[in-house]
Amino acid sequence: MFKIVRKEVLNPSVKLMEIEAPYVARKAQPGQFIIFRINEEGERVPLTIADYDRDRGTVTIIFQEVGKTTKMLGSLNEGDEILDFVGPLGVPSHLEGYRKAAVIGGGLGTAIAYPQAKKLHELGAEVDSIIGFRNRELVILEKEMKAVSDNLYITTDDGSYGQKGFVTEVLKDLLDQGKQYDLVIAIGPLVMMKAVSELTKKYGIKTIVSMNPIMIDGTGMCGGCRVTVDGKIRFACVDGPDFDGHLVDFDEAIRRQSMYRKEERQALEEYECRLRGVQNA
Repeated sequence: MFKIVRKEVLNPSVKLMEIEAPYVARKAQPGQFIIFRINEEGERVPLTIADYDRDRGTVTIIFQEVGKTTKMLGSLNEGDEILDFVGPLGVPSHLEGYRKAAVIGGGLGTAIAYPQAKKLHELGAEVDSIIGFRNRELVILEKEMKAVSDNLYITTDDGSYGQKGFVTEVLKDLLDQGKQYDLVIAIGPLVMMKAVSELTKKYGIKTIVSMNPIMIDGTGMCGGCRVTVDGKIRFACVDGPDFDGHLVDFDEAIRRQSMYRKEERQALEEYECRLRGVQNA
């Protein structure tokens, strides 16, 4: 069992949890992920490692309550325990040797972009971070991102905070002003990562994206997390989750992402119905 030692509400739908998992914390690196299961009947859900503390033996995860399992996880509190917390899984990000990098996070993707920016900063790279959200209420990790960035740019779709518009607009402005990067990291919704990759391809800038497709076992056996990269099948759990953004077939990934929307919605509705029944009992 794995104990929740800290819980923090970052915005109305996003929560941070620090989990006591010393063996995972000992080996964790930026770019890797864990798979958790709340109980014996629960599904296996992957979450990127947002941070880790080797001395405390803890791993930080940040998640959005969008489905049955993430809502169940969000209902737990400090001192509660979850059954499984497996990791670290995936290939660590290769960040050594870069001098100037732009790290871009879209929405919840900011939680995944943070450890990348932090590691680059620790390695001595100059880091420009661009994070985008729908509105001010959804902004997360502003203080943390600012601490590991030479420059931090925030955008909101509605202009309620930072610059109005999209992260790609800020990136294009910086490039047009003469900014030069030897690496761009883009993490967030597939459509955002696709747009960033299409932009940087025109400038010839190496671009890494983090793919988070449907995943079950996390060991490469089930094949559920397959993505097409440079015309070849790759598995996000063992070959990624980082891939060359200029080679990813984003259109295919977007289609696959919606395959189980009906089943996901049904599971959530059944969970909420049972929850209401318990509360009304």
